[in-house]
Amino acid sequence: MRLSQMLFVTLREDPAEATIPSHKLLLRAGYIRRIGSGIYAYLPLMWRVLQKVSQIVRQEMNATGAQECLLPQLQPADLWRESERWDTYTQAENIMFALTDRHKQELGLGPTHEEVITAIARDMIRSYRQLPLHLYQLQTKFRDEIRPRFGLMRGREFIMKDGYSFHTNEESLKKTYQDMHQAYSNMLRRCGLAFRAVEADSGAIGGSGSQEFMVLAEAGEDEVLYTEDGQYAANVEKAVSLPPDAEESSFTTSEKRETPGTETIDKLCQFLKCHSTQIVKNVLYQTVYDNGMKVLVLVSIRGDQDVNEVKLQNELTKLAPQYGGKTIIALTVPDAEAQQKWAAKPLPLGYIAPDITDDYITEDKQIHPKFVRLVDKTAVNLKNFVTGSNESGYHVVGANWGEQFKLPEMVLDVRKARLGDRAIHDPSQTLQTARGIEIGHIFQLGTKYSKAMGATYTNEQGEEVPLVMGCYGVGVSRLAQAAVEQSYDKDGIIWPVAIAPYQVIISIPNTGDTKQVEAAEQLYTQLNEAGIETLLDDRDERAGVKFKDADLIGIPYRVVTGRSLNNGKVEIVERATHKSQEIPLSEVVSALKEWISTAVS
Repeated sequence: MRLSQMLFVTLREDPAEATIPSHKLLLRAGYIRRIGSGIYAYLPLMWRVLQKVSQIVRQEMNATGAQECLLPQLQPADLWRESERWDTYTQAENIMFALTDRHKQELGLGPTHEEVITAIARDMIRSYRQLPLHLYQLQTKFRDEIRPRFGLMRGREFIMKDGYSFHTNEESLKKTYQDMHQAYSNMLRRCGLAFRAVEADSGAIGGSGSQEFMVLAEAGEDEVLYTEDGQYAANVEKAVSLPPDAEESSFTTSEKRETPGTETIDKLCQFLKCHSTQIVKNVLYQTVYDNGMKVLVLVSIRGDQDVNEVKLQNELTKLAPQYGGKTIIALTVPDAEAQQKWAAKPLPLGYIAPDITDDYITEDKQIHPKFVRLVDKTAVNLKNFVTGSNESGYHVVGANWGEQFKLPEMVLDVRKARLGDRAIHDPSQTLQTARGIEIGHIFQLGTKYSKAMGATYTNEQGEEVPLVMGCYGVGVSRLAQAAVEQSYDKDGIIWPVAIAPYQVIISIPNTGDTKQVEAAEQLYTQLNEAGIETLLDDRDERAGVKFKDADLIGIPYRVVTGRSLNNGKVEIVERATHKSQEIPLSEVVSALKEWISTAVS
């Protein structure tokens, strides 16, 4: 392709809308163009990158025996009501674009396709002889992000590969799950990315086990905790660990003490000259279920630990049927405005005890009249601990479960694992931390959707039983931007060779020099004939502008037909290292073929 004929405009300054490097660079280099909030056009260079990523994804999926299809983007609300996710996606998480057609039928733009594929399986799969079956698609998805940001990282429209498998049993599912783990690892390696597969929370998709594939990058929205021995890695939302041992309490008798101005753990520790591991703090949460019922939750946890709100929400979701609900719309620490709506009297904030009385909750049919009390495992075995007294300005010291306070019946792990914690599999290993960009997620769904939607098959015994399902997603457009986030420098993008829009760019320093132009044209023809994707920068621009643009757009190899032509050579610059060398014209094609082959192998 000749650059003079391409839709190609670069920017010298960072666009105001962009905050992370990859977003800035893709806009500056003319890869994408913002059309609206979270909505981007893929310009010619970007589209070539996306096609290459898609091709790698297809090849790895096809190698596993998966079959490609294309599912509708418009999905009837009735399907989502069958799986009981319509309210979750349109109210609780509120990420689905929902609309009503001219016939007053409710529809949604697909953020995912579990319901559609399950409906197809319900209609078409009859016998165990048809299983296992694995279908996938590459398609645009839609999600109404509350705050679209970071370009293609968190947009409202994006390209995704999603696949769904159907099985007779868990053993068959786990085999495909492992196949997908390998296929996803292959995809990311072939795309030239450093990544880590981690244990993950299944979120609104549901199911039992799941893994995320994280591209490691400083701008990643997710925190990954892992051990150096390679035996453990998990998203911080899912991670588990052994906390530091608690220090022995210095309090030997129980009493209520005046502790003015000690609303925080730090202030309390300073005032009482005690360690945070000797404290039981009681954190108040307000849960709102999808039927409008509000439930107040008190979490007792060791003073040096923090509540993992994803773990907490998962546990409270299990309780939804007790309150007439199906899912959680909101889980928050109630602010003053929220408290006014349910608190019968002022709360002793900063001094709440595990036994705060239920009469703090006002009578209202939409508010559960009792606190749900649970205790994190870190607080269960503490002796002679410090905690609130339910009176502002006072704490209880030397307290014990079963004496001063009743131990809550619900004992759970809801603490947040963090850097430096000991690993459960080997306490000599400590958790390390890294930032990651989630690119892929694989789930063992089990029978969640097939049971809800009546998708069954007839087994060998003639019984009708639910299909066992798996789900596997890769963000194609997100992967492309993650590659930039992982690999750039002060001059611009550094594309991995396998997914670069072009492998080589030929820069003509002086288009008025016939010798330079002829050499460039000759190489351009030879390289393309050899199957090397080549750009020819034949624009009437200064050499410095061309070199800066070549660096900005990140083409792996730049060929310069400059002064070295006098010696029958051209300069070749490797984008990743800026190393340059002069190569005879007759050896350029063979040298580049060898380097490119090595880079993508």
